[in-house]
Amino acid sequence: MPRDEYDFIVVGGGASGCVVAARLVNPGGYRVLLLEAGHSHHHPLLDMPPGIFKLIHGSKYMRYHTTTPQAHLDGRTHEIPQGNVLGGGSSVNAQVYMRGRPSDYDGWHDLLRHNQEAADWSWQAVLAHFRRIEGNDRFNNALHGVDGPLLVSDPGHVDDFSRWFVQTVQAMGEPFNPDFNGPSQRGVGFYQFTNRKGRRSSAAYAYIEPLEHDTRLTVMLNAEVSRVVIENGVAVGVAFRQRGQERIAYAKGEIIVGAGALVTPKLLMLSGIGPAGELAQHGIRCQVALPGVGANLIDHPEVPITAIASAKHGYFRQGVGWRMIKNGLQFRLFGSGPILTAGFEAGAFINPLERDGEPTIQAFPIPIVYLDREAHGALEDTYGLTITTVVVKPKSRGFVKLRSADPAAMPIVSPHLLKDEDDMRQMIAAQRFFLDAFRAQPLARRLARIAMPTREDDESLRQHCKRFVKTNYHPASTCRMGTDSDPMAVLDARMRVRGVAGLRVCDMSAVPDINAGNTNAPAMMLGDRCADFIMNAGGRQTDMQALPHRTHP
Repeated sequence: MPRDEYDFIVVGGGASGCVVAARLVNPGGYRVLLLEAGHSHHHPLLDMPPGIFKLIHGSKYMRYHTTTPQAHLDGRTHEIPQGNVLGGGSSVNAQVYMRGRPSDYDGWHDLLRHNQEAADWSWQAVLAHFRRIEGNDRFNNALHGVDGPLLVSDPGHVDDFSRWFVQTVQAMGEPFNPDFNGPSQRGVGFYQFTNRKGRRSSAAYAYIEPLEHDTRLTVMLNAEVSRVVIENGVAVGVAFRQRGQERIAYAKGEIIVGAGALVTPKLLMLSGIGPAGELAQHGIRCQVALPGVGANLIDHPEVPITAIASAKHGYFRQGVGWRMIKNGLQFRLFGSGPILTAGFEAGAFINPLERDGEPTIQAFPIPIVYLDREAHGALEDTYGLTITTVVVKPKSRGFVKLRSADPAAMPIVSPHLLKDEDDMRQMIAAQRFFLDAFRAQPLARRLARIAMPTREDDESLRQHCKRFVKTNYHPASTCRMGTDSDPMAVLDARMRVRGVAGLRVCDMSAVPDINAGNTNAPAMMLGDRCADFIMNAGGRQTDMQALPHRTHP
């Protein structure tokens, strides 16, 4: 019986996986199998900018990872939702287009240039990928592209609360920033988003749909990969389950894993690649001992503060009842209104402890009383404004481990948000800054009272942060690139798994450190860059040698 064989297999149809698969097909010219465990991205609520907020609190398009009890948060658990859909996070996120700042990537380069086979990860090197991806509707310059498939736009609708926020933070001494992806990240202004005229531009729409009729690309949905098949030190295929049937697909070239920072390490460990002791605990034969698999989990922590509006400002109940009907008609008839926004439009990058230093905090003003589903009921449901503050370069590190050898079992996830005292110090300072913004003009006259937190002394703010901190939906670095001498490095500078030929990781688990800001655009850059590494090596054995690795007991 002939076996299913392709030139390349991509595991995970998220932001990075869609990009690398598409580029290997065109312009690469290869036959590619893309395996996605989740569902089709075709759904009207996924398409429109604010629609995800009707799905995020429970739908088949999200997979919810519940953390272990966090001792430093008094035993709290919290959820980390991840996309369970073609396009991954790009199909379910709030669509902010953010790349990070040059120092993020120059820092990666300074580290990774010490590899025997180094690759240029400097800002100038990755900028070429960002520009190739981007189709911006406002900027066309050395920092932005206009011809890429990912459509990037200004907010289609701006709420008054967003404008007042931008004016208030300027009044507090921060500069207006017309482009957070421009020369400097610091300041306050309006985000750009990955949508156009009321429709999301996900990696699935931008990269996979144009190849819908290209026979070189095979996309399989609801295909849960259980392991990478390794023979004589070479990754040759993947085992997966689809519609209750166990199958194996083989690759002539390479296997590229892009299942996300929480699932990619799980998959590697199920394949016998990871900490030898942990694999033995689950009865998994160790193929390659890499203790860094699942270690070094980084996520951006966010904490909300909320004020009650003095009048009917913001988006309260705009998605229900007659308001929803009115907004739908406005969008259909005139192409305008709240349906053109993801629910917030403005933002800020500041350093509350060293005002002229590089920003340590990102802020999102949301023109509603907004809390995660675990915290629902903590505040009255009425007109209001929530500002979430995010530590953009956290020092806290967590981990991902196997729950069992069962591929269907969710991994054990412990992110340790705000565990490092410096992260907590930065977060408390951010909370103070934006509590002051609630009391500054022009916001102050539109707010009746601060609802949360109720007290502002140091200990009360600390307890508030411990109670409400949650993920900013950006897990990263669990299979990170590193130097040849680093025993915790899982990948080399070309995203190849150490000790296994023909296996790469292309998602946010690969990054040495998290970027300052949202991670969807960097994930797509990683997919684009991974495709270049493969194609520049001819797509075959020239870039597939087994890499050196350290064996640990």
